Amino acid sequence: MIDAAILPLQRRLMQTPAEALVRRGVRADQITIAGLVIGLAAAGAAALGMFTLALGGLLLNRLADGLDGAVARLTQPTDRGAFLDISLDFVFYATFPLGFALVDPGANALPAAVLLASFVLSGTSFLAFSVIADRRGLKARDYPTKGIYYLGGLTEGAETIAFFAAFCLFPSAFPVLALIFAAGAAITGATRYAAAWQLFGRAE
Repeated sequence: MIDAAILPLQRRLMQTPAEALVRRGVRADQITIAGLVIGLAAAGAAALGMFTLALGGLLLNRLADGLDGAVARLTQPTDRGAFLDISLDFVFYATFPLGFALVDPGANALPAAVLLASFVLSGTSFLAFSVIADRRGLKARDYPTKGIYYLGGLTEGAETIAFFAAFCLFPSAFPVLALIFAAGAAITGATRYAAAWQLFGRAE
């Protein structure tokens, strides 16, 4: 919901470290893959009840997610990079709540399943919209440098980070937090379906 508003600040913060990485020959794809490895480790830490470590991994994963785009813009953005960026984000988003389901299945498994189902709803609508929008030559005005058409919604990257961090800070509240976030993600998916129905129902 607030990603477009904070994007200029994020880019300014990422510029200097990205320039340093480029000077050292670090490539955007390497950062993306390293971020996934860290994210999977964070999910594993959550599954073991090591929530402070999980929070640290979450923050490093999100830092990598900002840096890979900044490095790509300083060098040469590629279709492979755009694919890895969005697809590995979804891998992380799906895996992190799973860690909380594993650490306490009795309390957390069902809320985690509901949350993951809501991610499928919002994620597939996001990706399907992007495919058709690209076919029609549409560009997202709020995210002109994204590798794909980026359709926002109630729950975006900033909200995801906030809720994932809250999972780590208040692990006993995971069931309630997960269901609240699932409701937000479901609303996001529904608004994207509505937008697609209206926009793509028009002649090209």
